[in-house]
Amino acid sequence: MSALFSDEQLMIRDMARKFAEAQLLPHSEAWDRDSHFPVDVIKQAAELGFAGIYVREDVGGSALTRTDAALIFEQLSYGDVSTAAFISIHNMASWMIDTFGSDAQRQAWLPRLTSMDLIASYCLTEPGAGSDAASLKTRAVKEGDDYVITGTKQFISGAGTSDVYVLMARTSDDGAKGVSAFIIEKDTPGLSFGANERKMGWKSQPTRQVILDGVRVPAANRIGEEGHGFRFAMAGLDGGRLNIAACALGGAQLALDKAVAYAKER
Repeated sequence: MSALFSDEQLMIRDMARKFAEAQLLPHSEAWDRDSHFPVDVIKQAAELGFAGIYVREDVGGSALTRTDAALIFEQLSYGDVSTAAFISIHNMASWMIDTFGSDAQRQAWLPRLTSMDLIASYCLTEPGAGSDAASLKTRAVKEGDDYVITGTKQFISGAGTSDVYVLMARTSDDGAKGVSAFIIEKDTPGLSFGANERKMGWKSQPTRQVILDGVRVPAANRIGEEGHGFRFAMAGLDGGRLNIAACALGGAQLALDKAVAYAKER
């Protein structure tokens, strides 16, 4: 093990494992049964640096590597896969602002995201644009110093509870090159949410539609230049997929451990 990971990485892994065993695992079954979103516990993860794992340090991030993140999410998901996966989504949204946002956006948003004073969701999928995300139809029309955004996002983790939505919308008809990314606050007029989806498992995080009806967003909240949003979204998913794979591994390890323990009892 020491040949694969540094002493610091082993310490990070063990810290995540202890947090999962103390704060997630004892409650996982009840959270799923009651569809309870444990925001208070999720925010405790920020105290360990898990809300900005690969965000830069000047805005409160931990500036760790993707390998470090995989170690963290494998351990967190041993306690509760659903909750760990949402923490991954929050990290993905924060990373997009850190990587592609202006310095003004970084300073305005990230200190509150890395501390989890604010929690964030990622909004790409639509009712008719899931695997073919470049065909999304949510539209942002420039009006003066604002964009007016109309459309619907589907299956958004944390929707209705999250404070910040990193959302992709179409600013031109040029396919994937016509998509831009925006930061939208929960209390913006015209923003609403659908009913919580009925799911088999993963019920400790709400999953809802995000509905935009003429939502007016300052142009200052656009991440990067117009037309770059799809590239930003895909880059976010590149890391997000690594995290979800680590979450699946942690959940599988828990299932295996429980199966072995049961077999020994039998």
